Amino acid sequence: MTLTQTDVVERKVRIEAHPQTVFGFLTDPAKMLLWTGLEVTLEPQEGGVYRVNMNGRDVMRGNFVEVVPYQKVVFTFGWEGSETLPPGSSTVEYNLIPDGNSTILHLKHHNLPTLMREAHGAGWDHMLTRLVIVARGDDPGADSWHGLSTIIG
Repeated sequence: MTLTQTDVVERKVRIEAHPQTVFGFLTDPAKMLLWTGLEVTLEPQEGGVYRVNMNGRDVMRGNFVEVVPYQKVVFTFGWEGSETLPPGSSTVEYNLIPDGNSTILHLKHHNLPTLMREAHGAGWDHMLTRLVIVARGDDPGADSWHGLSTIIG
C-alpha cells in the first residue's frame, strides 16, 4: 500500500505555555494523567515504553522513537487487542514550536487505516483540547471519555 497524505491525521493547537512546560505534559506520566488516560506508563527515551490505559478498557501501546527535549516527541501507536491498528503500527509525532510566550503544538498521526482516521481525528481533538487547558495551568475537569465502553471499535 502506498501511503498518501490522507493516511495522516494532522492538528495544530496554540498552547499558552512555553515548550518546556508543554514537553513535560507529553513525557511525564503524572502530568499526562492530568489530560489523558486512567493509567500512564512512559519511558521517554528511544525504545522506551509508551502505554496509556485510556478509559479502563482501551489501551494504547507503542514505543518512543525520538525524544528531543522541548522540541519533538515521536512514538509508535496502536491498540492492545486490535487487529486493525495493533501496537506499533502507526506513528505519532509532536513538534513544539515556540511562539512568544506560547507554543504551537503540531501533531501528525501517520499510517492510520482509513476506517479509523475519523475516529482518531475526533480523539485527538478531544485530547488536545484538554492538553491546551491543563498546560496553561487550568483544570480540564473530569474526562468525559473515562468509562466509555470502547474507543477503538
